[in-house]
Amino acid sequence: MPLYNAAHWGIYEISEASGGSQDSASRIAIAPFSGDPAPSGIGLDQVTETVMRQRVRRPAVRRGWLESRKTGHPSGRRRGEDSFVEVSWDVAARLCAEELQRVRDTYGNRAIFGGSYGWASAGRFHHAQSQIHRFLNCIGGYVRHTESYSLGAGHVVMPHVVAPMATLIAQHTTWDVMAEHTQLFVAFGGVPTKNAQVSPGGVGRHRVGPGLQAMARGGTRFVNVSPVNDNLDAVETADWIRIRPNTDTALMLGLAWQLQAEGRHDRAFLDTYCTGYPTFEAYLRGETDGVAKTPEWASTITGVSAPTIRQLADAMSASRTMLSVAWSLQRAESGEQPFWMLVTLAAMLGQIGLPGGGFGVGYGPANTMGTPFHALPGPSLPQGTNPVADFIPVARIADMLLNPGGTVSYNGRRLTYPDIRLVYWAGGNPFHHHQDLSRLAAAWQKPETVIVHEPYWTATAKRADIVLPVNTTLERNDIGNAKQEGVLVAMKQVAQAPGLALSDYDILSKIAAGMGVADAFTEGRRAEDWLRRMYDDLSERWKGDDIELPDFDAFWERGLVELPARTRSIDMLGDFRNDPDLHRLDTPSGRIELFSEQIASFGLADCPGHPTWMPPTEWLGGPLADTYPLHLLTDQPARKLHSQLDCAPYSAAGKIAGREPIYMSPQDAADRRIEDGDVVEVFNARGCCLAAAVVADVMMPGVVRIATGAWYDPDETGRDKHGNPNVLTRDVGASSLSQGCAAQSCLVDVRLAVDPPPVTAFELPVFQADDGDML
Repeated sequence: MPLYNAAHWGIYEISEASGGSQDSASRIAIAPFSGDPAPSGIGLDQVTETVMRQRVRRPAVRRGWLESRKTGHPSGRRRGEDSFVEVSWDVAARLCAEELQRVRDTYGNRAIFGGSYGWASAGRFHHAQSQIHRFLNCIGGYVRHTESYSLGAGHVVMPHVVAPMATLIAQHTTWDVMAEHTQLFVAFGGVPTKNAQVSPGGVGRHRVGPGLQAMARGGTRFVNVSPVNDNLDAVETADWIRIRPNTDTALMLGLAWQLQAEGRHDRAFLDTYCTGYPTFEAYLRGETDGVAKTPEWASTITGVSAPTIRQLADAMSASRTMLSVAWSLQRAESGEQPFWMLVTLAAMLGQIGLPGGGFGVGYGPANTMGTPFHALPGPSLPQGTNPVADFIPVARIADMLLNPGGTVSYNGRRLTYPDIRLVYWAGGNPFHHHQDLSRLAAAWQKPETVIVHEPYWTATAKRADIVLPVNTTLERNDIGNAKQEGVLVAMKQVAQAPGLALSDYDILSKIAAGMGVADAFTEGRRAEDWLRRMYDDLSERWKGDDIELPDFDAFWERGLVELPARTRSIDMLGDFRNDPDLHRLDTPSGRIELFSEQIASFGLADCPGHPTWMPPTEWLGGPLADTYPLHLLTDQPARKLHSQLDCAPYSAAGKIAGREPIYMSPQDAADRRIEDGDVVEVFNARGCCLAAAVVADVMMPGVVRIATGAWYDPDETGRDKHGNPNVLTRDVGASSLSQGCAAQSCLVDVRLAVDPPPVTAFELPVFQADDGDML
């Protein structure tokens, strides 16, 4: 029987490697879970020498911070440029405890930001976010963040319209229902299987590719509405409707106009299950703004011909139609609008709650949607209560650091940015997922102290003052579980951590001891004790769902517990359709809100009370396109999760001469005399990065694409040498409602690079010995 471990992209089966060296990591062989029909290749090479070379092996302190600390005023100057001094755990824990206490005494806990944004671990105990938040709550609290970069606008707008995103994700119509009933599947933004490699907490079995293929065998017609033609890759045949990025709302409005003009909208559904349709229809017909949202109007904005819009509207109304929207569409200016408009369009079709009809938000961003398994709350570490009320929308971190005391609109409230003096980050890489990285780099200099837990020498680790080495999932015991993946995994330690690396729990226990809160943080338990307690608590909770788990020792011996699937398939909002009074939605009206009085009451110019087309600042139909004529898409990478394991051979195999590829159309390449493999500069007023050209007819002219995840590697001018597109993206909120990430509203141009420098992202920092005077 193999030993099991897990990561967000799948379960691993671990065995002993043949011919390995004496170091524990190289003595193991990692294979994907044999029960997975479409396993991911990510992470199978995480114990290779290339990856292990990047590990943080000892606690390290930035030399400039140590020197400035002697003056009594720690400084962030030279973060990212400085050398480090490696120290013992006793020294590192003491420095952290002293610095946290100094900031608390001087400024209060409102001056501490508990970062920890990221997919740190599939294990539910050694989950960095849970660990650091529990610790910070034990010392009096911290400023937190809300929402996510992936789904910031969606998380805020959808509860006003239909339901919280967590509820919708758990209720998505299952793949078997769509295979049997869906005649037309319209994907706004595609359904790329590369995105569905992952699930928070770990994929059990990859379902999205097989699910789409089953639909194709059942006769479903697929329409891919997208600027690119390779993001519905699981099916052999799909109609491609090319659309300018950021204009999907206008296209949906054109489709909606066609439905109402021909009387094909379902009045009975709109009257029974929705509120606000008359107000929306007045806007649609142009009665409120003088502009009818006809197919001809939509065509001038989207680039999709009016006849194509009419034909698609006719096909939607004549078929059992499922509408899906990619999460990328709401990572843009006015990102709330395509989600809201998709629900409105589905409501007009009247198929919400019918088998195989309605909408999805969306199929493919993760493996979860369409799962046959119950949404069961998994094992979790209690985090306690945070006494600090302050928070920020997650994508506003640079604003917060640069503008203490400033204010920002969020979901009908006015938030005040606290004055952050210490950032404590455990799990995640802000120099991957944030926008306008030059601006973030400037903001990152503002705090007096930055403490980071990290297994690898990422850009964030190199820009910390105290770097604490953390072990990985292979180097500790844990329990793996994702809410709807149908498996519970005994994640067994199969390797020793390199150097002095410890778990987040052991690190924080040391610091807690130095601050006098060890008993509150650990409750006298070792990690193994917590695993048993969390498992026993879980076992009791799941009895209420008629799930009987073996005792902990039997589970640990078995290694894997398969959970039962639902006894019936799911039609999203089917219960609501059957009885809208008994199954009221959690909106103010209990119905689907096509006009939201609550949002309208906020008085936001950039997010009115119904779905609306609002052109972004940067799009191909705007004046800035005269200067920067290419729209940059920044999608999820195929060979890593965000920036995790970018140093691995599997990630490197997707690059060209060590740089991320930029995909561009033959026309755009020819206009710039660019050929396959050329190193190019991608630039706008915010920054520049180097990438390697891939000329591909899957790209519509005027659109280029670079996957995110390349470790940030700026030269002295700020130009990224590695291909990190977030040096180019805008650091603005999607709207005053959500303040979500707006990375997909970005214009650039491309030119051949002259004498491109080598990539240095994977060079380790310089280490210097303590001269005896700094510590």
